Amino acid sequence: MLWLPIFQITANALNPFHKIFKEPCNRTNIPADYKVFTFMIKSNRVPSQNTAFVWFRNDLRVQDQTSLFKAVNSHYRVAGVYCFDRRLTEPGRYGFPKLGSYRRKFLIESLESLKNNLQDLGIPLLLLNGSAQNVLPKAIERLNVNSVFFQEEWTQEESDEIEILKKAFPEIQWHSTYDQFLFHPEDINIPVPEVPEVFTAFRKKVEKKVDVRSSVLPEKKQTDPLHLIDLQDITIDISTIKTNEPPDSRSAFPFKGGEDEALSRLEEYFWKTDGLSRYKYTRNGLIGTEYSSKFSSWLALGCISPITIYHEVKRYEKERIKNQSTYWLVFELIWRDYFKYVSLKHGNKIFMKKGIRDEEKTWRQDEKVIQSWIDGKTADSFINANMIELKKTGWMSNRGRQNIASYFVHNLGQDWRIGAAYFEAMLVDYDVHSNYGNWMYVAGVGNDPRRRVFNTRSQAERYDTNGEFQNRWLQEVLL
Repeated sequence: MLWLPIFQITANALNPFHKIFKEPCNRTNIPADYKVFTFMIKSNRVPSQNTAFVWFRNDLRVQDQTSLFKAVNSHYRVAGVYCFDRRLTEPGRYGFPKLGSYRRKFLIESLESLKNNLQDLGIPLLLLNGSAQNVLPKAIERLNVNSVFFQEEWTQEESDEIEILKKAFPEIQWHSTYDQFLFHPEDINIPVPEVPEVFTAFRKKVEKKVDVRSSVLPEKKQTDPLHLIDLQDITIDISTIKTNEPPDSRSAFPFKGGEDEALSRLEEYFWKTDGLSRYKYTRNGLIGTEYSSKFSSWLALGCISPITIYHEVKRYEKERIKNQSTYWLVFELIWRDYFKYVSLKHGNKIFMKKGIRDEEKTWRQDEKVIQSWIDGKTADSFINANMIELKKTGWMSNRGRQNIASYFVHNLGQDWRIGAAYFEAMLVDYDVHSNYGNWMYVAGVGNDPRRRVFNTRSQAERYDTNGEFQNRWLQEVLL
């Protein structure tokens, strides 16, 4: 099983996608596996009530973006909006912010990329300053918006936000789409309450029985200009929220955020280095950019869709090679889907102490012990190296994540929710469903009733045989 905040990839086959973004779209420069949808504008006259917002959240892309596709296909005037809520950068329940500096940097880069790609389509991106429920209504009223398109989210805070907005604007058409799945909920033929509690059972129901949908690729469109009246009191200059985290030369994740970066990585990993063909045998590595696809960060913010990755795997299998490694990448995408379905089924229980199993366990919340874990000052050098890597870079390997979670829960006896909250603050590739799903899994209150305890010493001997990884991150401690 992959600790899905760690999904990683790269591509040459994606070269056609870059052509689509950089050149006017036509029937000759589209990959055969992809459908093209053409939008025709019959008149330059814009009805007074034909303006739509695409409300971006964790779907920061143009390619295979269903909300964007539907908006431009049904409205003459379209604008993208993103709400930057500064409260996410403030300490939360366990003392950690929801949006730490590494995630924040990656988010800003992704928003900059989104803004540029939307401009290529003639669509502006408004960066609103504040929570959606506070600033989105003002923008809706001032721009006379009559429709809002957005990706469906179901965790408590996000669903509450949507309900507040819908009640405030009952006359607005709210169009939601499940746009973060590989296997769409409408296609799997499994009612949400009946989603299996074991991954293998879920995989067998969808893997060979459900078709993955095609990508949607909106053409560059000459829209009537959206006359943006003065919105300075509710918008924010992206340069004012940037962070200046200095990069660490040792990082296994030196990449930037954004759709273009995601597609570039896909091209590199698949077609330039053939890393995909070796994925299953290198994915447990600890050092460097190429031991795994490194794609989880872009997936987490929706800079690329799992559908885009899936179809590119299939093209690679057709044109290069089909083997266990190409299958394993899709296998990990199914794991990612599974945690989303578990969350969809169980709702807020994924955040509860007892987890989805209602398992009563005793956990401690010892501040000194937790801080030593965070600082990489435990009695275990392998754990320490992984924790320092996370603290210095916002990244940790899948193998590292499984070990440090097991150590935190089983060796130190600490409350798994605190570990999950720290990951939320620190990991560049934080995904709420995968993060909490995996922490529950390790703590024994999730989808596996077995007590999963890692022997960190034997793990270090197996995956860091010569101690190179530990020396890499503990050198400052050893001096």
